[in-house]
Amino acid sequence: MEAKFRIGHGFDVHALAEGLPLWLGGVRVDHTKGCVAHSDGDVAIHAVCDALLGAAALGDIGKLFPDTSDEFKGIDSKILLRRVTDRLAAEGYAVGNVDCTIAMQRPKLRPHIDAMRAAMAEAMGIAPECVSVKATTTERLGFEGREEGVSAHAVALIYYL
Repeated sequence: MEAKFRIGHGFDVHALAEGLPLWLGGVRVDHTKGCVAHSDGDVAIHAVCDALLGAAALGDIGKLFPDTSDEFKGIDSKILLRRVTDRLAAEGYAVGNVDCTIAMQRPKLRPHIDAMRAAMAEAMGIAPECVSVKATTTERLGFEGREEGVSAHAVALIYYL
């Protein structure tokens, strides 16, 4: 019998570079640096996608949306999140909730959290109350602390309809 509830974990990381746009949780964040990536580099959404796909044992975003494909060059990650959610629905799953933590030294992300929750919720077709986004620094330790990159972890609960 299929498990009624399933959980998954996702992780993503991108280097930061001067002059690029910074997209986090589906929101453009004003900063001097942005993510180096094939897509828009939204580590929060990428981690959430991997958590959802992992919960359903459907692989990862690299498998579904390879960075060798021109189709995904510069793509808005909210589109990828919608496609992942649609794929889950086709398999008989619905999203229960997601929880994402973004690790980055600067800028302060608290002013953007509610917009990130709303943007990701809309892309998944769920209520914003089912999406948690948290931000942390690494106390100037590691690549995030040196402002060389940003990382995100996410967990997701899905359920079989």
